[in-house]
Amino acid sequence: MRIDLRQFKDSVTSHGDIRKQVPHSEAGLTLIEMMIVLVIIAVVAGLITMNVIDRPDQAKVTTASTNIKTLSGALALYRIDNGDYPTTDQGLKALAVQPTPAPSAWRPYVQEMPKDPWGNDFVYVNEGGAFTITSLGKDGKPGGEGINADISGKGQ
Repeated sequence: MRIDLRQFKDSVTSHGDIRKQVPHSEAGLTLIEMMIVLVIIAVVAGLITMNVIDRPDQAKVTTASTNIKTLSGALALYRIDNGDYPTTDQGLKALAVQPTPAPSAWRPYVQEMPKDPWGNDFVYVNEGGAFTITSLGKDGKPGGEGINADISGKGQ
């Protein structure tokens, strides 16, 4: 059996652009499809919320770690602009408020200084080319175990 490709080509091109032939109602997501997606998102959000509500202390530890990583990123930008990290005395507030002495290229690196999830300030130590940022945990005291354990991050 032989197929004449010229006839096939003429048949395809005579119908024009196939996208123009799709009815408008089939061009995007239907209302039903959109509702199904929203229901799936709501179910997933509910599961996540239940897991976080069941473990609020663990959620606070995760939040503290995330804040430490964010502050570490801001410190990296500070170092790029100013050649070094803020001194221990200048502390993390040098990321939000111009320190004394003021570096020539200083700019705000965070809008406001976050506290750890228990309402305490993060502890910052410049170790001469490296730094440590620490949340003292739920009890706000150095050391501790479990939820009272320190949460730290280092940078170079």
